[in-house]
Amino acid sequence: MTHEQDVTREPESGAELRGRAGWTRHPGRAARAVMARVRRYVAGRSVRYFTGILAVALGAAILLMLSPYVIEMPGPTQDVLGSVKEGQVIAVDGKDVSTHRDSGKLLLVTVSASGVPGYPIVNAQAVWGWADPQVEVTPREAVVPVGQTADEYQQKVDADMTGSQDTATKAAIAYLKAHGAELGVDADELGNLKVTMHVDSIGGPSAGMMYTLGLIDKLTAVQETGGKTIAGTGTISEDGTVGKIGGIRLKMLGAKRDGATWFLAPESNCAEVVGHVPDGLRDVKVATLDEAYQALVAIGAGKADGLPHCTA
Repeated sequence: MTHEQDVTREPESGAELRGRAGWTRHPGRAARAVMARVRRYVAGRSVRYFTGILAVALGAAILLMLSPYVIEMPGPTQDVLGSVKEGQVIAVDGKDVSTHRDSGKLLLVTVSASGVPGYPIVNAQAVWGWADPQVEVTPREAVVPVGQTADEYQQKVDADMTGSQDTATKAAIAYLKAHGAELGVDADELGNLKVTMHVDSIGGPSAGMMYTLGLIDKLTAVQETGGKTIAGTGTISEDGTVGKIGGIRLKMLGAKRDGATWFLAPESNCAEVVGHVPDGLRDVKVATLDEAYQALVAIGAGKADGLPHCTA
């Protein structure tokens, strides 16, 4: 015999409902619980703790802001006796004009600049630059005019480079005409000369002297470099004056990095050369194109001991 028994179920509690269905009948109570936890967290931290968090956040924001500084570092070098994708760096053409190959290298040197118009940097990059001995950090207004646009900046450096190349060609031709007999160059052939220069994203006037030396080297049978790698910098004028340039310390670092053992420096830059010549690189001070060419020939011939140095 079986007996049936009436069973009465008690209503499920809120906790049971929450465990089963994942919800609560009292959302306000849950919010108050969360706020209570936040208050306990805040109460357990000092003012100094939150000041530190705020300082870190503020510092990060400042580091990511655009910087009013320019950072400069050693840039690429280019062999003016070599070639780029467009052709020879110094391409010479003309009726009856003879060119000659040199087994060495003549390196023009550059500075890579960021923070100039069109190439912005943030403050974090400037801070990194201050910590790196091979980087120079300079206020932008000391490098470019206030308010200069990216287009204006690019037009200026391109115009400086074009003008430098034109002047280098004129200076080289004038030098060859004046010294043609001793260099074995027929001055009459120079009237038919057409010179085109190709560079890879380089601007400014400071490669003028090296372009001039490169053109003279290509038009003479003399092996001026003697197979050596010689770097240099300096503006050039039509009368052969070698002028002062900027960033020479960084340019010497770039020259040493790319294998140069000699560096032709404008005499007017000697104050910045002294004490900054990298180990393994020797400087020669020059004030004129003739001094630069004679130094080049002496270095190539292994007779450079008597050349004047900024560090002498």
